Amino acid sequence: MPPDPHQPPAGSPEAVRLAHLEARLARLEAHLGVPAQSDAPEPAPVPAATADLGPPAAATGADDEFEFEVGQNWFAIAGILALALGAGFMLSLPHARLPAAVPSLAGGLVAAGLFLLAHVWRNTFELVAGYLRGAGLALLWFATLRLYFFGAQPVLSIESLAGRAPLALAAGFNLVLAWRRQSPWLTGLALLSGYATAIAVGSAGFVLGSVGLLAVLTVVVSVRAGWPRLGLVGIPLGYGTYLLWAVGNPFRGGAFHLATAPAAAPAVLLALAGIFATASLLRPDRDREDAVPCAGALLNCGLGYFLFLVHTVAASTPGLAAAHGLAFAEFLGLAVVFWLRERSRVSTFLYAMTGYAALSVAIMKASAVPEVFVWLSLQSVIVAATAVWFRSRFIVVANFLIYVAIVLAYIFVSKAETGISIGFGLVALVSARLLNWQQDRLELKTDLMRNAYLFAAFVVFPYALYHLVPVRFVGLAWVGLALFYYTLNLLVRSPKFRWMGHATLLLTAIYVTVVGTSRFGPVLRVLSFLALGTVMLVVSLIFTRLRSRPGPDKPG
Repeated sequence: MPPDPHQPPAGSPEAVRLAHLEARLARLEAHLGVPAQSDAPEPAPVPAATADLGPPAAATGADDEFEFEVGQNWFAIAGILALALGAGFMLSLPHARLPAAVPSLAGGLVAAGLFLLAHVWRNTFELVAGYLRGAGLALLWFATLRLYFFGAQPVLSIESLAGRAPLALAAGFNLVLAWRRQSPWLTGLALLSGYATAIAVGSAGFVLGSVGLLAVLTVVVSVRAGWPRLGLVGIPLGYGTYLLWAVGNPFRGGAFHLATAPAAAPAVLLALAGIFATASLLRPDRDREDAVPCAGALLNCGLGYFLFLVHTVAASTPGLAAAHGLAFAEFLGLAVVFWLRERSRVSTFLYAMTGYAALSVAIMKASAVPEVFVWLSLQSVIVAATAVWFRSRFIVVANFLIYVAIVLAYIFVSKAETGISIGFGLVALVSARLLNWQQDRLELKTDLMRNAYLFAAFVVFPYALYHLVPVRFVGLAWVGLALFYYTLNLLVRSPKFRWMGHATLLLTAIYVTVVGTSRFGPVLRVLSFLALGTVMLVVSLIFTRLRSRPGPDKPG
């Protein structure tokens, strides 16, 4: 075969470099499992009948990959977990014939063996080595716990400060080792051993101090290492540990009861809420709000304030109103920080609504029925104002639903109308005007929520007047209400108030026709019809006059 004119001559520097390059490519192909290319001609295509006899190559590769996933990963996890559980069950047996410290020493030796084996296999079996380290962490902590529990006689006393030291040191060793390995799942396991240490000790000071310290460590590690999901895992661990302590620590055999001492213990929950919120505030990618910070805010607000509410109310904490006022200040402050720092939508909404809930609890504790509904309705105006500042449509919608719930609760609870419903109507009007004033700031595409507030006022005002004035004067009172709406229309130039006046006049006409003809006396019946007819005629004349004028004087 004649030599290729494009190939360099044999023995030349170019040929040597080309040979070295082909050798390196061959080694790369062998390492990656890519079949080497050959200069031989391609084989003839396989007939269709023959090709159908074998499975497709892609399907075979996928099956092989799944088989390797099961055999390599799943079996490794299951096998090491089974070994760790078996060793744990072995340590939990009494072993009455052995010296009390022998089971713990044996467990420590096994844990050391697991660490050594993981070190030896760190390169050849990296995946299995990681699981062995996790089993070693858990077994080391459990072997230390065996010094205090499960035996016929404890080796150390968990009640003394010196006796607690080995268990705390074991948890600390786990944290240090996990951090040095830069493994998020090992760090999570080490944090779990730290919280479990707090539950094992059980004293109020140790538990409350430990959950605060571990929460700080969780935030620091998650931010420095860039593990946001670790911070997400730390939230239920911290609040769950507090819950177990607050209900009597059932893992230590305590009877179910709510801890009442120390009285300031619920303040730890507020501290935890602030600490866990810091993890989201310090994350590097604050320009976007993905699922992790949103889930963190939801867990922090839901678990944190729910536990705070249940513990303070059920334990009859002194100064309940002041405690929830403090919670309101903290959660609303966090909402402000989230808004100023990263223009967050979801986190701002969650922290703000949690703060408003705390303020509602404080108001309900500090006020009696029915005066409490006055303060709750005024709170609705404050919430609407802050919603405008936060540019949050979510808060506006939630605030309206809460406002409706307050009105319905007042209707069902109050035995007699005292004029509070008038306040409800005024709150609805003020909220509607506030939203109309700042509709561009809220980025509302429709006036649905403003119409909802105006409709609430349209319903509440007639209801209040119906119960406040004698039955024979209800029609006249509603006529006055219609005139009030027309006056508002002249002041703010809003056709919505004009339509509210029209609807109120129609409602008055129906009432006077149905009720006035049967229940009013002759004089009052005549007076009601004359007043209603006069007002409706005057309104008609005004509209006729305005219709004849061109330009802006026409009703909008």
